[in-house]
Amino acid sequence: MEVIVKETYEQVSCLAAQMVADQVRRKPRSVLGLATGSTPIGTYAELIRMHKEEDLDFSQVVTFNLDEYVGMAPVQEQSYRYFMNDKLFNHINIRKENTYVPDGLAGDIPAACEAFEEAILEHGGIDIQILGIGGNGHIGFNEPGSSLSSRTRVKTLNAATRADNSRFFATPDEVPRYAVTMGIGTIMDADHIILLANKESKAAVIAAAVEGPLTAMCPASVLQLHPSVVVITDKAAAGLLRGEYPTAPHTLVVK
Repeated sequence: MEVIVKETYEQVSCLAAQMVADQVRRKPRSVLGLATGSTPIGTYAELIRMHKEEDLDFSQVVTFNLDEYVGMAPVQEQSYRYFMNDKLFNHINIRKENTYVPDGLAGDIPAACEAFEEAILEHGGIDIQILGIGGNGHIGFNEPGSSLSSRTRVKTLNAATRADNSRFFATPDEVPRYAVTMGIGTIMDADHIILLANKESKAAVIAAAVEGPLTAMCPASVLQLHPSVVVITDKAAAGLLRGEYPTAPHTLVVK
């Protein structure tokens, strides 16, 4: 695990975007795993800039998103399909049919989850997976206690996660109680993983994930076992780390 501590959120976002861009330029048919939430928005904005100003080409890229709320239609502003269209897909030259988001409206959700896993395999697996981290250590919607070998499935969201996400809804009661999420095993199958974090509120969970024990009660701690993980944080999110970490990666190309 490589940990990189930047001064600001903007620097975190630019470095992550540069790593993704390096991957796409090296392999135009790259398969990207994408996350939602506030943390990756800056990364997506920088990728949009690179597309418009530096001709970064997404025409052959395939993407798989981590999760989607059960019962949420793609046209609803709180859905993750809507989020991805708004924050990234509508502003780059990616083919929408190459962007996969779990189907929260599927009539047979277990079958849809199996099809999602099969689609990842059919495209050769995920080259780079972007992750944020929840305040309780969740990655995707794999809440504390999730199986570390789990695959794409429905998860019940706990009270802390629903409270964190309530800012996106008119009232806390509107936050869905269930979501379809890639499993931890699915995430760990990616060739490379980039975990992003910013703000002091993430300091404790970043310390637990990076330097704490491997435990299902902090699902992100499983990343310690992955052979190619880059954790990029701002100084605030790194505030409780005990080790000394560089401010720049060994290389901008994820290897």
